[in-house]
Amino acid sequence: MTTYAYLGPRGTFTEAALLAMPESAGAELRPVASVALALDLVRSGEVTGALVPIENSVEGSVPTTLDELSHGTILQIVDEIAIPVKFALLVRPGTKIEDIKRVATHPHAHAQCAGWIAENLPGAHVLPAMSTAAAAAELTEDANYQAAIASTAAAGHYGLEILRDGIADQSAAWTRFILVRSPGHALPPSGNDKTTLSLFMHEDHPGALLEILTEFSLRGVNLTRIESRPTRKQLGDYFFSIDCEGHIDEEHVGEALKGLHRICADVKFLGSYPRHEAHVSDSEVFTLEQEFKDASEWLSHIRDRASD
Repeated sequence: MTTYAYLGPRGTFTEAALLAMPESAGAELRPVASVALALDLVRSGEVTGALVPIENSVEGSVPTTLDELSHGTILQIVDEIAIPVKFALLVRPGTKIEDIKRVATHPHAHAQCAGWIAENLPGAHVLPAMSTAAAAAELTEDANYQAAIASTAAAGHYGLEILRDGIADQSAAWTRFILVRSPGHALPPSGNDKTTLSLFMHEDHPGALLEILTEFSLRGVNLTRIESRPTRKQLGDYFFSIDCEGHIDEEHVGEALKGLHRICADVKFLGSYPRHEAHVSDSEVFTLEQEFKDASEWLSHIRDRASD
């Protein structure tokens, strides 16, 4: 049976995102305690795939996801989805706002509601939780906090009351999630794709980042995300995590990857998959692909003539 792991427990935004994907239909959905555990279950073959958060429009990327994908046995991103995230203040029935001295939530949710908390719960201490739903699930009589910041769906799952809804500082926050499987499940190009890579340098030197960016620029490959993360080897040693437009089977993206392989110590290909948050013009992709195909055919013709 098809089984997908996701960052749980029930009531997380990750669960909501997975339920919105066609892949979840008829599949067993398994909540797990962490991103690392979800990905390890894919590596071990215990589940078919896993959905994990990778990026938020307010707080940026999720470091744990980037690091877990870039180290250890390679996994492959096969799809993505972005959903709006809205937060509510959840309490046990009968709790009043003046009773709240401590609040639990995930650090990303805390950051997105910091202004509201400062204005409405001045002096309240915020405790970190593994997920927003975990904070809600553990809000029992024995909990050392009086409220949780989570989704409204979590209130129904755990018998809590919605004391305040829509408490995020930004009303238009979105979180992007990626569906990860073992290698070998890539789809053919759709004409609107994204490719994710982790690039490790031979050594830090002046112009290292420029060399990497040049390989993309020369082929007309647009980057949608780039950031550095520590390699875990020594202080000051970093790798680059990158999303770019296009599919590995497209000529211009493939040429860029070959160039990166030449200048980098390691290029980890983490998947080419349909891009959902924006649309690239079909004519634009076709024109770029045709230019690279024409150039390859021209070079082949020249080589054939030279060998005659």
